[in-house]
Amino acid sequence: MLGRINHIAIAVPDIAAAAATYRGTLDAKVSEPQSLPEHGVTVVFVELPNSKVELVEPLGDASPLLKFLAKHPTGGMHHICYEVEDIQAARDRLIAGGARVLGDGEPMIGAHGKPVLFLHPKDFFGTLIELEQV
Repeated sequence: MLGRINHIAIAVPDIAAAAATYRGTLDAKVSEPQSLPEHGVTVVFVELPNSKVELVEPLGDASPLLKFLAKHPTGGMHHICYEVEDIQAARDRLIAGGARVLGDGEPMIGAHGKPVLFLHPKDFFGTLIELEQV
């Protein structure tokens, strides 16, 4: 079911400062910020030869990242995103196996313009999992 790792997301309190650190300290190629109001976040992607790192900052007072950053004020690893061929089939298989899909269980459009779902971290050893259809 799982394909390659699409990205690893790092929650940050200040996306501009985080992007500048990745550009300046690590000489990384960093995308322009993209606001995703439906997800309550702003993101940038650090491009790597084999994957991406997503730097993600809260957007708005209802952002799901606010709770995370309250516990980790300097930021930290937030989730890992795996690619799947068929997100509906993956969702149905996971639910049948007892995994919990966050939200209403229906895919939303993510930062890459593709359907995504999030899986409850308690079902995956404390790690929030994002699935993205390729």
